[in-house]
Amino acid sequence: MFERNMITELEQWAAKQNRKPLILRGARQVGKTTLVDSFSKKFENYLYLNFEKNPSAMTLFEKEQEIADLLAEIFLFCNKENRPGKTLLFIDEIQNSKTAITGLRYFYEAKLPDLYVITAGSLLETMLNKKIPFPVGRAEYLAVRPCVFNEFLRAVGEMQLEKALLNCKIPEALHSKTKNLFSTFTLIGGMPEVVADYAANKNFVGLNSIYESLLTSYRDDVEKYAKNDTMGNIIRHILQAGWKFAAERITLGGFADSSYKSREMGEAFRTLEKTFVLELCYPTTDTLVPVAKDLKRSPKLLWLDCGLINYAANVQKEVFGAVDILDAWRGKIAEQIVAQELLAIDSRVSNQRNFWIRNKKDSDAEVDFVLQHDSKVIPVEVKSGHNAHLRSLRLFMDETPHDIAVRIWSQPFSLDEVITQKGKKFRLINLPFYYVGQLEKILKQYSE
Repeated sequence: MFERNMITELEQWAAKQNRKPLILRGARQVGKTTLVDSFSKKFENYLYLNFEKNPSAMTLFEKEQEIADLLAEIFLFCNKENRPGKTLLFIDEIQNSKTAITGLRYFYEAKLPDLYVITAGSLLETMLNKKIPFPVGRAEYLAVRPCVFNEFLRAVGEMQLEKALLNCKIPEALHSKTKNLFSTFTLIGGMPEVVADYAANKNFVGLNSIYESLLTSYRDDVEKYAKNDTMGNIIRHILQAGWKFAAERITLGGFADSSYKSREMGEAFRTLEKTFVLELCYPTTDTLVPVAKDLKRSPKLLWLDCGLINYAANVQKEVFGAVDILDAWRGKIAEQIVAQELLAIDSRVSNQRNFWIRNKKDSDAEVDFVLQHDSKVIPVEVKSGHNAHLRSLRLFMDETPHDIAVRIWSQPFSLDEVITQKGKKFRLINLPFYYVGQLEKILKQYSE
């Protein structure tokens, strides 16, 4: 299995002097368990508890005792020798035990420098609506998301190309190759099991059974987080019919030809957002920080993974046959993959995406995404063609004091000077798709 980027963030967490238990959050099958298993190789002792596969492990946390005594029992339960040195305790599917969740605070308060505690749970987010005292202030969080493009390159053995990508130094002679690899990544998506299978077999058709299994697991989970039968039915409807609306602005009431009202549909969408399966991306009218989303406007529907979208929406052949991913499925899959790469730049659980609309009556100006970089709000358009076609981007730049904008396209990297109708000059960074994950580095270079 290939190494994930988040290993670096786990190392940074482990190096903190005032370290808190770490709670990993993310959708089912994004690789949380595999990530921690890989990280465990850096420790003398590794204790793994899975409350779903081995429910008897939950009884360890049901009596009051000192942390040192609890740890001794965990070593015995795991049939592991308690050797001197650093110990990593990983509690998987922790949402099955309320006492274990509330007990995380005691691991922090015990101040054991050689004990490192990580927890995860595919349905942990469903506990947030229940009256369970999470260890507020005594735990920290990281979001685990599907693989990004540089991880895909690592998985398929393109180590030197990955290094060039991370340094933003891919020569134009390798543009076509890198672009084609990104197109493959856009087709299969970033779910770790899919990436690993493709890297081993290079068989697109063979991936469909994995997609089906993943989608089935999401649908099966409905009973666990729907509060009643009506919500369960609505969530099933979203998971069945909603994929074809990826990267589109949607209306909640009557979504996907349903009879469900806006209020109940919105509650179901918000429940799915907590499981990290999708996000309702709301617009903003701001061109200055802070960026505030306008919840009264219709949101854009973004799913966790483009490979799942291609399979569930039955557009794999269209994406596979496209010379340019901007031409596939009316550009929706291009916007979705950019959204994925932008989200993964930041591993904060609270990280969300926004797009921009002009705050003017009867205006249809819209910029695909805005990204806050330092004190600037950077517009990001996913679009090919001549600079004269970037009308919304020009209108945005007229309303902001800085002079940097980004256009994502399929051509090599370039930098243009553009003039708005009002005469303002700004720099347009033309960024190939494969550089989206490196956008923060590039913006830092051109902001200095």
